[in-house]
Amino acid sequence: MLKDITLGQYFPLNSPIHKLDPRFKIMFTLAFIVLVFFADSVPAYLGIGVFLGFVIKLSKIKARIVLKSAKPLMFIIIFTAIINLFLTGGDNVVFQWKFLKITETGIVNAVNMALRLLFLVMGSSLLTYTTSPIMLTDGIERLLSPFAGIGLPAHELAMMMTIALRFIPTLLEETEKIIMAQKARGADFESGNIFKRAKALIPVLVPLFISSFRRADELATAMECRCYRGGKNRTSLKQLKINGNDWIALSAMLVFAAWIVVCDVFNLNIMGY
Repeated sequence: MLKDITLGQYFPLNSPIHKLDPRFKIMFTLAFIVLVFFADSVPAYLGIGVFLGFVIKLSKIKARIVLKSAKPLMFIIIFTAIINLFLTGGDNVVFQWKFLKITETGIVNAVNMALRLLFLVMGSSLLTYTTSPIMLTDGIERLLSPFAGIGLPAHELAMMMTIALRFIPTLLEETEKIIMAQKARGADFESGNIFKRAKALIPVLVPLFISSFRRADELATAMECRCYRGGKNRTSLKQLKINGNDWIALSAMLVFAAWIVVCDVFNLNIMGY
């Protein structure tokens, strides 16, 4: 399961998506998240699927890797769908057994929520897959810089967010090594009920926390040795510049947003709202 978690990984490829300005990619990701939750019809979901598939194709990242990003959250996706399936009321009852009741509205809501979460995870993962940690830090810092006038530490926030994303794969790799080491010593993580399995993870969590604090201390020492003093008077080796590809991507995003809005309005008109 740990090997399936790809959040925070970066794939250094030469693709049009990799070359986009990180500020645009961050804003595109946020807009994509909002538009996914606005979608409420079959044409809208088809448009999201086609748009996401087109972006994956342009990024040159294998589709199975992007789909793999949703695997660790599959339990949450299925659980959310089941909750919507049984707890959503409606007049047209499809199935009923004692107090359990499934309606047409519940089925629609369950499918909608499952698709939204799936698209949300896949679309968000593409941001870290195609953006290096340094560029991601610069992009977040530039987007938050207008709020520096009201006391918001833009550089520090960007640095913390990027370091947190960057060290997710490292911590997962460390966890995998600790689990293998504990299994070699006779630890059992698979048998027993959920409480016994949770208790068996204590020998993993303790060395993992110690290793995390040690890595954090080493990182802080390395940054101090390189005379890191925060974002004040800091310059970047690569300056962020908006080029023609960014404007093309913006146009494509606007077309995609228009499609979702039109599908949503058309769907509401059909339903008589």
